[in-house]
Amino acid sequence: MSTPRKIALNVIIASISKVLNTILALVGLMLITRYLGPDKFGLYITALAFSGLFNSLGDWGIYQTSTREISRPKAKEKVIIGNVMALRITVSIFLALIMPVVIYFLPYTFELKIALLLILLTYIFYSFYQVLIGLFQKRLIMYKVTLVELIGKIIQVALVFLTIKLDLGFKFIVAGMTISMFSNFILIYFLSRQFIKFKLNFNINRWKNFLKESWPIGLSVIVTFIYFKADTLLLKAMKSNVDVGIYGAAYKVLENITFFPGMIIGLMMPMFSYYIFKDRKKFQRLVNENFKLFVILIIPLIIIVMFFAENIIAIVAGPQFTASATVLRIVIFSLAFIFFGMLFGNILLVAKLQKQQLLALTAVAIFNVSTNLILIPKYSYLATSAVSVATEFLVVLLSASIVYKHLHFLPRMKNFGLVLLSGLTMIAYFFILHSLPFFFLLLTGPLIYFAVLVFSKVITKKEIMMLVKK
Repeated sequence: MSTPRKIALNVIIASISKVLNTILALVGLMLITRYLGPDKFGLYITALAFSGLFNSLGDWGIYQTSTREISRPKAKEKVIIGNVMALRITVSIFLALIMPVVIYFLPYTFELKIALLLILLTYIFYSFYQVLIGLFQKRLIMYKVTLVELIGKIIQVALVFLTIKLDLGFKFIVAGMTISMFSNFILIYFLSRQFIKFKLNFNINRWKNFLKESWPIGLSVIVTFIYFKADTLLLKAMKSNVDVGIYGAAYKVLENITFFPGMIIGLMMPMFSYYIFKDRKKFQRLVNENFKLFVILIIPLIIIVMFFAENIIAIVAGPQFTASATVLRIVIFSLAFIFFGMLFGNILLVAKLQKQQLLALTAVAIFNVSTNLILIPKYSYLATSAVSVATEFLVVLLSASIVYKHLHFLPRMKNFGLVLLSGLTMIAYFFILHSLPFFFLLLTGPLIYFAVLVFSKVITKKEIMMLVKK
């Protein structure tokens, strides 16, 4: 099957799977928020923040670098994966020995500490699962990964429903995540055996060479955690669980939207890696197409949230979280910058500019933490929301400057004004028909937007027909 056909197949199947996955995630969120309430939901969000901490401490760029290396021409997959998996196991064992001691001394309740131990176990399964994903990315069969994740999400939501039905409490909500991730790992492991059967390789010399390449990415992941999730831990330390819950409810809505840029970047990364040094013009064309797609997607998302934040929060989190609507209106602009931050971040990765990226992200993390420390005591979750937007903007600004300095290239798109005109048409539609039911406007508004894009030839009939044909 040709590369364009593979991409089309991936996008179609993965999009359907991811949409279903997102729907299930939102259903799970609806159940969890209503069951736990703002106070206990704040504990849940804190536990999820620690999930990011464990992942960042154990990452060391292993996943990203292994995906890049097996995507190189004539890469020795079995050797790379065997060593990477052995390295992952070693790192995970080390964390499993150290982190329980750290958790014991944290000033948290016994219930939250148990939840953090379950989150640590979840991370271990995730770390093994993550290494194998690169094999599917290289072969452009990421739709299999999204199907596995869909199965895992079904299991998790079913366990959430069972927990609520039996009133088992907060800890069992977290335990459902652990069981779900274990099932994901088992399924992806057996699927990977269809095209590669590797053995664990504890080759210390290879590990050293690998870590020389990956450590800047690993430090970048730690720094990214600091500016992306540390605000939750700072909010927990300086304010109440309720404040964390209000902020977390809005941010969980945001996280459920980010699946699409992550999926597209995941599909494009092997090709970015392959063409950046082999065919620069094709690499730039792929980046420009990715940039255009992100611009087209982010504008209607911002418009919808600005108009209907209260409706979204009421449906997703319930009446106890009405304050989250204001937070959602602020952090939706973080999403816009996250789209482009992902794009520039992956360009820097495949261009082997991780060290330059690390310096930029370190500056961003310092800005984030220091600003939150100053503002949270007075403004609580409104501070973390605004700082989140400023932080993601800085990520894009600094990453883009590094790309331009070293690659002498920045993404471009034609007809940006016409895209804005399409957005203004959507805004006018909502203003004029605002009294109509929310779901009707939610479905028809984007149709109006994309109809204007097609009519103004921002999206051409040729592009649509080519996609349908492929």
